[in-house]
Amino acid sequence: MFRTVFSVAATAVAALALVAWSADAQPRRVQVGTLACSMSASIGYVVGSQRNVNCDFTTPGFPDEHYTGTMTRVGLDIGVTTGGAIIWAVFADTNRFVGMLAGTYTGATAEVSVAAGLGANVLVGGSYRTVALQPVSVQGQVGLDIAAGIGTLELHPLR
Repeated sequence: MFRTVFSVAATAVAALALVAWSADAQPRRVQVGTLACSMSASIGYVVGSQRNVNCDFTTPGFPDEHYTGTMTRVGLDIGVTTGGAIIWAVFADTNRFVGMLAGTYTGATAEVSVAAGLGANVLVGGSYRTVALQPVSVQGQVGLDIAAGIGTLELHPLR
């Protein structure tokens, strides 16, 4: 069991590193802010899971923007976790504008929880697929869970 958990976690970390490296390889992108999200509890159904998210996009000198949405994972996902939180650095190849994070993001995701847990998600999408979300801090939650796969984050501005 431990070897399986370790193997899945190692594979997921390698996939995340590759996605993060390829997102960094695009020199036109600059950091335009941070996105901090709180996530609802999750029950993994072997082939996927879905969580509700509430997020705040912050950039110095601009008013904060608030988003709501869902984070869906397709792949291995077994277990139960409480709500959690994650912070992403937001990179774009354009100047910041209101509502720029609205849209769908896709990328590699992974998490392991035995009591306390960690996870990471590297996602690309948003406005004309010009926005990259890269973890600033790892995701934190409590539960018993192992998951790795393709994640989709869909964000909508809160009005």
